Amino acid sequence: MIDTHKPAERAFIVGVKQQHDTEEQVKESLAELASLVDTAGAEVIESFTQNKTKVDPVFFIGKGKMEEIKAFAEDAKIDTIIFDAELSPSQIKNLENNIGKKILDRSWVILDIFATRAKSREAKTQVELAQLKYFMPRLTRQWTHLSRQAGGGVGTKGPGETQLETDKRMIREKITQLEKELEDISKQRDIRRRGRKDNFKVILVGYTNVGKSTLMNKLSNAGVLAENRLFATLDSTTRTIELENKKSFLLSDTVGFISKLPHNLVASFKSTLEEVTDADLLLHIIDISHSNFTEQMKTVEKVLIDLKANEKSTIFVFNKADSVDLDEVAYRIPPEYKDRAVYISAQTGWNVDSLIEKIVAVMEEDYVIRDLELDHSQSKLISAIHSFAEILEEEYLEDKVKISYKANSTNNSYIESLMIKS
Repeated sequence: MIDTHKPAERAFIVGVKQQHDTEEQVKESLAELASLVDTAGAEVIESFTQNKTKVDPVFFIGKGKMEEIKAFAEDAKIDTIIFDAELSPSQIKNLENNIGKKILDRSWVILDIFATRAKSREAKTQVELAQLKYFMPRLTRQWTHLSRQAGGGVGTKGPGETQLETDKRMIREKITQLEKELEDISKQRDIRRRGRKDNFKVILVGYTNVGKSTLMNKLSNAGVLAENRLFATLDSTTRTIELENKKSFLLSDTVGFISKLPHNLVASFKSTLEEVTDADLLLHIIDISHSNFTEQMKTVEKVLIDLKANEKSTIFVFNKADSVDLDEVAYRIPPEYKDRAVYISAQTGWNVDSLIEKIVAVMEEDYVIRDLELDHSQSKLISAIHSFAEILEEEYLEDKVKISYKANSTNNSYIESLMIKS
């Protein structure tokens, strides 16, 4: 039988250590890029790092290092060279002209992964918009056209336009169309959010691949794809979590964050990330077994600051705690987080009950306790209290009913409105 399996693309990754970078940061970033490349479907053969005070505006790296990479790429039969930064259009062009290999950057790889992982109409639209905004300034005459204009002909070009100008015009029109589509989707999302305004909303945030989807499944049996790969899921999922004593909350997942996330991608996913700004409580999920988890926490917090959601009530959920010696790693957790921290294993369910208790504690900060004396004739009101509140104490006397209950402010307001009508 003939083997028609296409071999994996052979890739070579390149990083630059500047003055403000530590050796550990550069090493960690290149390791993450290697994981991204693997997720995108290529094989990383080797990596190079150059120490440089500032990046070269022409080639990003020095000319000598470029010649070294060119020689290695030829000997090792490398298909693609990928840089751990976002290159300018001119840098990509200059590198390709001199090395003679396909040149990509970190942003392109992330966008490529997002394109393969997007499933919903919203996610696909967001990713396509980000891709077009990224590629727009990088167009060359070798661009693969967005529509078929085979061989030219009548009506295929504007008057006096070059093919490159035609392509750019097409992309601008497509960007406008996608932005309109996202605006319509965002309006639909706002309507759904308004419909859920009376519910306590809990949002999962965190670095990519820290276990958000696994925890989502553990708490809700949502069936969200949980895979040990970067950006396994892009689409937001919302489930109602029912607890004891008439308590419930809405739990939503979000796309994972990552360092050096392309700006266009953040902008395109704005409507999805706006879920975070509407949350009553954030669960910041951290992979405590990761060697660089504190830096990952900082990356997530930077995004939350950009979204103006950094002042939200937050529980710091240190996941995979069963795979580490907590005494050895706990000292690395900043002191200001420890009062709001809980250690769990989303995979096994270890200590998830403690997390639920913390969520309930935050929910109950909004709860009120009321003591009522009602007539027996107010049976509909008594029934509503049983439906919308937690009964703390109830006593049926000869001429009245004494009820003590606990409810969140929304449900309590509803009960009080019924009292006025009864």
